[in-house]
Amino acid sequence: MDRDAAKDPGQLALFDEPPPADAAPTRHALLEGRAVEFRFERRHRRTIGIRVSEHGLSVAAPMRAPWREIEGFLHEKARWILDKLDKRAAAGKPATIFGESGETLPLYGHQVVLVVTPSRRSVSLAGSELHLNHPEPHRRGAVRTLLLKWLKARALEALAPRVAHYAARVSLPPPPLKLSNARTQWGVCMSSGRIRLSWRLVHLDPELADYVVAHEVAHLVELNHSDRFWALVEWLYPHWREARERIEHDAATIPRI
Repeated sequence: MDRDAAKDPGQLALFDEPPPADAAPTRHALLEGRAVEFRFERRHRRTIGIRVSEHGLSVAAPMRAPWREIEGFLHEKARWILDKLDKRAAAGKPATIFGESGETLPLYGHQVVLVVTPSRRSVSLAGSELHLNHPEPHRRGAVRTLLLKWLKARALEALAPRVAHYAARVSLPPPPLKLSNARTQWGVCMSSGRIRLSWRLVHLDPELADYVVAHEVAHLVELNHSDRFWALVEWLYPHWREARERIEHDAATIPRI
């Protein structure tokens, strides 16, 4: 969260990479009577930014920002920080999908069980079972590749019509759409008018994916996070606040594949 972004804490994290070996040094702050450890670094940026991930709290500040201003910002956002830390702790770390029968993953907001069998390459959904047929089912990497290809195809199949729907609502033709492998952003709208959406949206309830789509389509009109932008998001997707909270919760449960 940046000081300038009180209305928009930023793109929601899908899941987080392990901190680098040369991660920023840690400091401590007393927030509402609770000692909180955080990684701190100065960068060439204009605002103070805070981020809560599975690795804890990270704070980035402008090179010349006085420490009293940084501390003040942390105390100002103390409740937000503590809430996010508690939610992260409750969610735990995402599981890893290896490509074996019995593993589960979310699809369109519902859990499905992988059933891996030896046969010609194919994938089919039967109720709560996702059948992955592969001539060499013991090759887990090959099974995961098959699964990923299928998930990405379903993501594009589901998202393209929704992008067209929301674009039509703002009187625009469907923008060029590509899937993204981004590990930290659900979507991005480029100044060229192109939209990129994470294929991992296929894991979420379609209603939640719709919020991400509406958010990015709104950027086709307002390429900023101004009051006009949020008014447009509100018009396109009135329950965006609730959706964003649900996405943040559900994102913590998306497995790594």
